[in-house]
Amino acid sequence: MTTESTTNHTKIEPRSFEDIGDLIRFTTEIDPELVKACKELGAHTQEAKAISITSRNIARRVVGDKTPEDRVRQRCMIATGDPAVAKIMRFKNEPINAGIKAIKKGAPIFVDINMVKVGISKKGHNCDVICVLDEDTDAKIAHEYGVTRTSAGFLACRDRLDGAIIVIGNAPSAALTVCRLIEHGMRPALIVGTPVGFVNAAESKEEILKIDLPSITCIGTRGGTPIAVACVNELIAITGD
Repeated sequence: MTTESTTNHTKIEPRSFEDIGDLIRFTTEIDPELVKACKELGAHTQEAKAISITSRNIARRVVGDKTPEDRVRQRCMIATGDPAVAKIMRFKNEPINAGIKAIKKGAPIFVDINMVKVGISKKGHNCDVICVLDEDTDAKIAHEYGVTRTSAGFLACRDRLDGAIIVIGNAPSAALTVCRLIEHGMRPALIVGTPVGFVNAAESKEEILKIDLPSITCIGTRGGTPIAVACVNELIAITGD
């Protein structure tokens, strides 16, 4: 014996919103003076500018505001929503000056993943931003040598890395490959390395810190794309000041 049951469903008609203004809810107070003071390249609207300058003022109080390095720390704190991130940042061999010079020259920026590429500001510089994942066609090097695709990407473009800005926001394997290339004579203008995770992330950043070249990195297993992007975008902002 089969028992059949039916359920009545009430059809909901889509609602028409005639006035967009009725749907707007700002996430922060729009202070005209804050909006006017905002110089953030990525903030285009009143709300975005108000959020940016309010966040920056909070970060200044927490981090301090005496040096260009403090500005990078502030931005990393804002990008992660975590004041503790400012304390794990490391700067070696005057990376701010090195970054400014490279950006002014229009040096290419090689990044490990597309998330980093997308996050880097398109304004304030004339540098090409190149994701190395696009450089190893069909992952040929990756498959032949059994390495990660990000490592293979840096190997594929190894002849173009001299004088470049290298940005690694995700892959410890890519950071270790870059260190290996440097051991063999490659000389980038700047390394921004903040790989994240529990496998070789801390170790790869320690390797970066051993290199006698300008670098911005952090210590421990923490890191990631938001921190790497924050470092680069603040360098672009400082260059434009």
